Amino acid sequence: MSSDSLSNSIFLARQPIFDNNLDVFAYELLFRTNQSNQSGVNADNGDIATSQVINHTFLEFGIERVLDGKLGFINLTRTFLTGAISLPFNHDHIVLEVLEDIVADEEIIQSVKKFSKQGFTIALDDFIFREDLKPLVAVADIIKIDLLALSEQELIEHVQILRQFNVKLLAEKVESEAQFQLCKDLGFDYYQGFFFCKPTIINDKPLPENKISSLRILTELQRPDIDFDEVEELIKHDITLSYKLLRCINSAAFSLPRRIDSLRQAVLFLGLNAIKSWATIIAFSSIDSPATKELLTIGLIRAKMAEIIAPAFACNPDTSFMLGFFSIADAMFNKPMTELLKTIPVTEPIKRALETNEGELGQLLLFTQQHERGSVTTMPKTLSISQLNDAFLTATDWASYSLNTIK
Repeated sequence: MSSDSLSNSIFLARQPIFDNNLDVFAYELLFRTNQSNQSGVNADNGDIATSQVINHTFLEFGIERVLDGKLGFINLTRTFLTGAISLPFNHDHIVLEVLEDIVADEEIIQSVKKFSKQGFTIALDDFIFREDLKPLVAVADIIKIDLLALSEQELIEHVQILRQFNVKLLAEKVESEAQFQLCKDLGFDYYQGFFFCKPTIINDKPLPENKISSLRILTELQRPDIDFDEVEELIKHDITLSYKLLRCINSAAFSLPRRIDSLRQAVLFLGLNAIKSWATIIAFSSIDSPATKELLTIGLIRAKMAEIIAPAFACNPDTSFMLGFFSIADAMFNKPMTELLKTIPVTEPIKRALETNEGELGQLLLFTQQHERGSVTTMPKTLSISQLNDAFLTATDWASYSLNTIK
């Protein structure tokens, strides 16, 4: 089977890894086989297939597009670790993960030591301590511990054991603020999971002023009957919003024929809906929340991906874009989505999609969320994995560029 056919059978996704300040330290790159396809990739040949796809992806797309300047964690199969297939990257950008199901025999231990001497950072994935794993722990730089695999007491015991070694600890599958705080108290260094995408709801705690201001702007912008004069007036009264919006419109992203000096000129070139969309993005960007930048990145990637693949779900691209972006609103405001949607007048289809994943829009949103978790199992009939990978890479590029433009 050729690299091209394999790359069309395995999709690419990424998941953020945070440090203690909730800044993105790295991304784990995920290569997943579509379980429902007829590609011929299976348990027997998956090891080599995945290895070839990693090669193909790095050579075709380039590491910079996927990682946006951060480190990349990659699960390595035994085929890669033993050198049967060479690595298409150097140690500057990549952390090599040794999977938990790889037998730590002498060949593997020597191979990992070799990579370490070459300058690669070594991580042990889904780690559960055993005495026979000590040689691997001794050479590792990072130990990844799956929170779902251990009880709290077992987690504490693992931390006590591993603190005897010169390693950093990374908590995997952190799904709540409480888990994050527990791991932070135990002295973990890095965190991976989707806890930051969920609202941290504290009853009766009022929204801070910056969030109230942003919510007021968002509420007005989503009114279906708002006209241009009202949009212009709303934006003009927020100096930061006005400045960032005009700077964004004059960026290379829009490639306008001449400089735009007013919102009225911008509407002539871009239309009212585009102005409302960008004003909405900038209003979100002014909110100060934990992991704000990565939340915005995920919101923008969801939005652009949803826009691109909308036809496969019989959805309107513009509506799909707003749906994807608003899907992070609960985490940004630390309010339940149902409560926020009582204030923000989004359309009924978007509201149902955000609250209960109903309708075509709901299925589209669910699909984009499954993709970012690396858990896609079925594909729409009119969407290929190649198209999905292209959509993800385009959305990743666009999100990075957009955030740099509006910051």
